[in-house]
Amino acid sequence: MTVEQRSSRALGQRYIRDGLRARFGFSLIELLVVVAIIAVVVAVMVPIVTTAKESARQTKCASNLKQLISAWTLYADDNSGRACPSYYFDWNTNTEYAWDFVLRWSSSPPDYTFGLLARYTKNHQINSCPSFVGNGWGRPYTGYAYNTTYIGGDPAVGIPPCFVGQIARPSRKVVFADGGFGNPVSAQNFLRAPSDPLFSAGKVHFRHGGFANIAYADGHVARSNKKYKYDSKEPECGALSDDDSAYSLR
Repeated sequence: MTVEQRSSRALGQRYIRDGLRARFGFSLIELLVVVAIIAVVVAVMVPIVTTAKESARQTKCASNLKQLISAWTLYADDNSGRACPSYYFDWNTNTEYAWDFVLRWSSSPPDYTFGLLARYTKNHQINSCPSFVGNGWGRPYTGYAYNTTYIGGDPAVGIPPCFVGQIARPSRKVVFADGGFGNPVSAQNFLRAPSDPLFSAGKVHFRHGGFANIAYADGHVARSNKKYKYDSKEPECGALSDDDSAYSLR
């Protein structure tokens, strides 16, 4: 093979390599376009995935409340129609007996066992809303609050638990709801009506994308985004009515 032939062959091979690189390689512009497309896809998918996860948590939350309201109904059936007490203390106030947990405050951290509804729920973890993250004030599972002002009663002010038969229009009266107060939101397990002096620490937490899950006295669970008694300092919390109509027995 002559020098000219070898040179021509080498040149041909070079053209072939350059052609392959041109065919199978990416230019900088092409890479930037691909990166931009991926960024757009991620930006679109992240909210969808986040929404789907929150929807699943809200469904789990509603299931927990359904079990709680069923347990509340069974408790009343077994106690001559008297609703489960919100709470009460033993003689030396060391132990709190509440609807969710029995807590011995003399130990640190508080020692706990299952609460007054545990006989019917058989699962203390249903007291925990999967979307709630916040200060639990010594309670191991938090997220829900019980209507203390009117239904569960408040022994501190001499109000006993009501009789279920006293509740007028039970399909409109809250028994349990997503509870919380403050900003950032802390747990509260005793739901207070707007007229209650302790309302500021007994609000509903609209934690599910602006909605709150609510268990009503007739046994059904629904969600609501109608927020009353709004305070811009606590944007996620409020009441279920301007007055006590969503809480009271009438």
